[in-house]
Amino acid sequence: MTLPVRFAPAADAEFLAVVAHIGADSPAAAVAFKDKALRALSRLGTFPESGRAVPEYPALPFRELIVASYRFFYQVRVDAVWIVAVWHGAQLVNPPENGVSG
Repeated sequence: MTLPVRFAPAADAEFLAVVAHIGADSPAAAVAFKDKALRALSRLGTFPESGRAVPEYPALPFRELIVASYRFFYQVRVDAVWIVAVWHGAQLVNPPENGVSG
């Protein structure tokens, strides 16, 4: 069974901000990054455990998938794989928050 991959509102805003930031320097690079990230994230619907546990917080129920220099934090729920945060790899990581209602 393949789960849908969805963005929590905060993660969606973070992802769009990253794409806009990249696009300020190179629109083509922004499109390439967005396409690459969405392809990688879509595979989580079939292979939700393929990302690694978040090294800084292994006890939390989140995993991460790294695409280019960005860390996509996600949680597998019954209804979907929820992307809950997007961080640049150089950022200090606070525990991801469950931005998913329900």
